[in-house]
Amino acid sequence: MTNNKQNMAPGIESLPSSSRRSLLTKLWIGLGLVALVEGFGVIFAFLQPGKASNRSKPGETIIEAGPVENFLPESVTAFVRGKFYLARLQDGGFLALSRKCTHLGCTVPWEAEKKKFVCPCHASEFDIRGEVINTPAPRALDIYLLVIENNIIRVDTTRRIKRSEFRSAHVVYPQKT
Repeated sequence: MTNNKQNMAPGIESLPSSSRRSLLTKLWIGLGLVALVEGFGVIFAFLQPGKASNRSKPGETIIEAGPVENFLPESVTAFVRGKFYLARLQDGGFLALSRKCTHLGCTVPWEAEKKKFVCPCHASEFDIRGEVINTPAPRALDIYLLVIENNIIRVDTTRRIKRSEFRSAHVVYPQKT
């Protein structure tokens, strides 16, 4: 029988196999705990709202929608860049409506043939004014500040304005010349 101590480097003693096994077990448990903590960190970071530092400055988010005459009464036009819909009502007034459902924030598409917004997530429905037709949405679609100057429509998308219901004061009309 040979002596294992002769085959090892000087100063290193052999650990019993049970001691090595417990060391490896502790190492795997430690690595598993680190992975678990990192997993919780990722989930927590995902659930946090976006940071305000990424938002644009107010002057950079004014979207020029175009001249008033480009929009027919009872029409809805989607603006991808500003993430809003420009709705022209039957009486000629305008609303800049948010694309987010007030229930869970899903994007609500405009269905022209049905003349309403229908949420694909939970079937909430809104009319052209953003008013709730069918729940579970708790309130009307949010709006953005809209200005008509020199017959050109501009929408400020820096801040969504929450509203509980449609009010005629929300509608912006072009100036009559």
